[in-house]
Amino acid sequence: QVQLMESGGGVVQSGDSLRLSCIFSGFTFEDYAAGWFRQAPGKEREGVSCINWSGTRTAYADSVKGRFNISRDNDASTLYLQMNNLEPEDTAMYYCAVRRYCSGDYWNRGEYESWGQGTQVTVSS
Repeated sequence: QVQLMESGGGVVQSGDSLRLSCIFSGFTFEDYAAGWFRQAPGKEREGVSCINWSGTRTAYADSVKGRFNISRDNDASTLYLQMNNLEPEDTAMYYCAVRRYCSGDYWNRGEYESWGQGTQVTVSS
């Protein structure tokens, strides 16, 4: 059974940092690219970052470039999102997901095969 479980969310102040983790089970993690999405109340789910299977290729939404860093540990079947200099606009539920390749339309939700349940990030000003 494929399972993705996010953790690391919380309530922080503007300018703080958080590191999200997502543990994968039920499949061979290194066979897949992976990504992070987020969804704020009343808004559509949007892509944040994507990483290929080896960690050598990454992509970021313009809104997080230079602040967020995606990485992965295939031995531990874990995906990370280091979020620095957080802003109130980053407040959202954050989801991890897997797809075959981190290429083309990075934020096409239809390309992602499995999703986690999400972890809440709240940034106060």
